[in-house]
Amino acid sequence: MQAMQRLLLAVLLAVPAAAQPLPLSTPEKEGFSPQRLERLHSHFEKLTQSGERPGAITLIVRNGRIVDWRTYGLRDVENKLPMEKDTIVHIYSMTKPITTVAVMMLVEEGKLALDDRVEKHIPEFKGLKVYKGGTVDRPELEDAARPITVKHLLTHTSGLVYGWGNDNVSALYRKADPLGAPSLKEFIARLVKLPLAFQPGERYEYSMAIDVLGYLVEVVSGEPFDQFVGKRITGPLKMVDTHFKLPEAKRARLAKIYSRREGKLVTERGLQTGGVPYGGMGLYSTIGDYARFAQMLLNGGQLDGVRLLGRKTVDLMMMNHLGGLAKPTIGGDDANGFGLGGAVRIDVAKSGRPASAGLFGWDGAASTYFRVDRKEKLALLLFLQWMPFDQPALSLYETLVYQALVD
Repeated sequence: MQAMQRLLLAVLLAVPAAAQPLPLSTPEKEGFSPQRLERLHSHFEKLTQSGERPGAITLIVRNGRIVDWRTYGLRDVENKLPMEKDTIVHIYSMTKPITTVAVMMLVEEGKLALDDRVEKHIPEFKGLKVYKGGTVDRPELEDAARPITVKHLLTHTSGLVYGWGNDNVSALYRKADPLGAPSLKEFIARLVKLPLAFQPGERYEYSMAIDVLGYLVEVVSGEPFDQFVGKRITGPLKMVDTHFKLPEAKRARLAKIYSRREGKLVTERGLQTGGVPYGGMGLYSTIGDYARFAQMLLNGGQLDGVRLLGRKTVDLMMMNHLGGLAKPTIGGDDANGFGLGGAVRIDVAKSGRPASAGLFGWDGAASTYFRVDRKEKLALLLFLQWMPFDQPALSLYETLVYQALVD
C-alpha cells in the first residue's frame, strides 16, 4: 500500500511546479481509496480510447490539496495532440460564477445592493415590457409588474431568456441576436428592445442575465469588465491561463470542441463571442486555474492570503434563493435549487447520486463541470470539450468521485 501511495505521489510531483495550482497529496492521506479511484480512471480511459469522447481532464481536491489529477485522450484528434494538464478549454457558462464573485465584491464595497433596481445603474432597463401574446411580427406587450433587480439577474428570475425555445419570445431573441453584438454596450442596446418572457421574480429560467451583470460591473466599477476580472479576481488568484481573449502564444494549448454527426466525429465552431467579454460565457481557462477559484470558495472567499469575499458572503451565494417561488428548484429531478451564480444541492435523495446537501457549482456548454462540497472540503472538476452538453458524463463523474471517498 505504501508503494502505491509513493507511486501516486510521484505521478503528481511529475507535474512542473508552475503547473501545480494547489499543494499535492495522495488519495489515502485525504480520505480517498486509490483502488476505488481506479474505477474513475478506467471509465474515462475507456471513454476516450473507444473514441466515444476525444479527451478529458479530471481533478479532485480535498482539504486544499490535490488528490487526483488525470488526463485522457486527445485535445486535437486530427493532429493527434494529447489532452494535457495545462490544456486550455472554453469554459463558457463556468464564467458565470466568476462574474457573480465580481458582483458580490461590489456589493461588499457598498457600490451595489441585491435589491437595487438594474435601471438605477443601467438606465436602458427602465420601462421594459413583458410579452403577453400575439405574434412575432405583432407581439402584445404589458408593463412589468416590478422592476428587475440585481438579485433577479443573479438568480435567473428576471424575465430574460436565452432564446433557445420554439416560442415567440425566443424567435425575437434569435432575430435580434444580442450575443452577436460587437460590445457589451451594444449587447445591452439590443437586449432592452426585446420583451421579457415573464414578469420579473415570477420563476427561474436560465438566461443572458449574467451577461448583463458583466456590463453592470463595468458601469459600477468604472473600468472595462475584463480588466476588472483580471485585476480583482484572476490576477490575485494567480489564474494565469484564464482569459476573455486568448493570447496568440497560448492558442496551441487550446482543445478543439467536438460532436458527433451521422456517426462521425466532427469539430465544432462552438459559441462565438467575437472577443466581447461576456460575463455569462466569455472565458477560456485551465482546470488547474479553475481549481484555484473553487478552492477560494471552499475557503470562504480567500486563498493563499488573498481575500476576495467575506465568509458570510460566500454563505449567501450558496443558499437556495428560489425558496419563495412556486417552483423553488431547477431541473427535472428537483434536487437542486439556485444560489447566486450556481446550483445548490438541496435534496440529495432526489438526485439519486451520493453527495452532500449544499453542493454548489455550475457547468459549461462544452461539457465542463465544477462543484464544491464544503462539508467534505472537496472540489471536483471535469473538463471535456464536447457538444451538445454531456449531462450523463458529468453526473457519472460526480458518482465516481464520491464512491471513492471513504474517510
